[in-house]
Amino acid sequence: MHDPVPRLPSLLEAVLSVGTDLELRATLQHIVDAAAELTGAPYAALDMTDPARDGLKEIRTAERPDLAGPPRPPEPPDLSEPPDLPEPPDLSEPSEPSELVVPIHVDDELFGDLRLTGKRDAPFTDEDEQLVRVLATQAGIAIGNARLYETARQRERWIEGAAAVTTALLSGESAADALTTVAERARRLAKAEAGVILRPTEDGGMEVVTASTLDDPSDIVGAMIEPGSPVLEQLLGGEPVFIDDSATDPRMTTHVRHRFGPSMMLPLQAGGRLIGTLALPRRHGGRPYTAVERLLATQFASQAALALVHAEAQHSRERLAVYEDRDRIARDLHDLVVQRLFATGMMLESTQRRSAGAHDDAHAILGRAVDELQSTVQEVRTAIFALQQPPADAPTTFRGKVLREAAAAAAVLGFQPSTRFTGAVENLLVEPVAGRLLTALRRALAAASRRAGVSRVEITVDATAPLPDGRPGVRLTVFDDGDTGNGRAEGRGSGTTVTWRSPL
Repeated sequence: MHDPVPRLPSLLEAVLSVGTDLELRATLQHIVDAAAELTGAPYAALDMTDPARDGLKEIRTAERPDLAGPPRPPEPPDLSEPPDLPEPPDLSEPSEPSELVVPIHVDDELFGDLRLTGKRDAPFTDEDEQLVRVLATQAGIAIGNARLYETARQRERWIEGAAAVTTALLSGESAADALTTVAERARRLAKAEAGVILRPTEDGGMEVVTASTLDDPSDIVGAMIEPGSPVLEQLLGGEPVFIDDSATDPRMTTHVRHRFGPSMMLPLQAGGRLIGTLALPRRHGGRPYTAVERLLATQFASQAALALVHAEAQHSRERLAVYEDRDRIARDLHDLVVQRLFATGMMLESTQRRSAGAHDDAHAILGRAVDELQSTVQEVRTAIFALQQPPADAPTTFRGKVLREAAAAAAVLGFQPSTRFTGAVENLLVEPVAGRLLTALRRALAAASRRAGVSRVEITVDATAPLPDGRPGVRLTVFDDGDTGNGRAEGRGSGTTVTWRSPL
């Protein structure tokens, strides 16, 4: 056995090098490189006993060219001399082992084996083994410190991510944007290939409603987990699901499962209510999730679910405040403005009757004033009806559907078309007449938006206009003041009037 004292400086340098970095992978690489340097081995590797714990399989060093020598092409054999026969092996002395394996323990737990091989000049000696064992002892301490540091860093990142999600959700985002925020932040924290949000469906399954990926997520959105799936039963019970390989796990049934490998499916649950599921799949063949990552992701999902519930409650309160304010405005318009306009119109009509035949110009002016007031009353009533409609909901009444078409045209025209209703349109207009009228309105508005110089569009729905044959009917009139080159239109000046009629 050789005295290791002459190589003590190299050992001290190696011991110091393994503790210079707090990142786990870098620490393990220092250990492998230091072991190879101490023993002169061209190849060293560290095989972990439990790769899933730290997400690392093997750390190794490549063969060192200074020891292995540069590669040289084989020389052609000399055929002029008889070939040399190999010498028989000398079995009088046992050969030293060509491989050295030293275990590394962390807190009395076997972390892995440090394996060195490939020496060509001489076998490994007892001195080599002593040096590597000393290095392994220090390596166990360094690995323990690196694990603590890595866990602390991971916790810090996930806590900061959860706080950022909570702040974003409570800042007034819509429901769709809130889910996208959760999926995007979780994907980055987990270093996953995708962040996916699934919501329960009416038939008892789950559907992907939001996905965050580095490329186009359209093929993921809409993927279904059918009712009765074992994964679904576990999620509906509030339990997380951890999958080693999505491509081969028989519990996974979505059409995109072949693209992914390790995955976590975490229930978004708050107050006993399942809001949805957060799925974080990694690419196929990717690194498995560690126990710490699973724990932190589960805690993140719980906090994100709570933030989603609070954000939903906040949005509900804000919507309620808007509805109350709209109701107040509608009441004020109806009780004050409409009544005053109506009273003014009655006074003008009375004045018009008294002045009939006295002054033709004044009589005509009063007539136009009465017509304008009646039109204004119709406009105000339409505005009152629009205020009473929930802004985020699809309209269910005929008036609401007409106003929706007008609002859609306003986005193209750049201004809001004027809309008037005459008669009991809600009671008189039923399917299929209402559907055909909306189609005609949509076409007329589209044609108006294509004409040049349009600055005014008037929509009139009259449910009291009889047909030429005397039957009760409905008339739709859409007027725009665009330049058509056809002169004047129905006394309104340059423009186009589209008229559509149908029996009731």
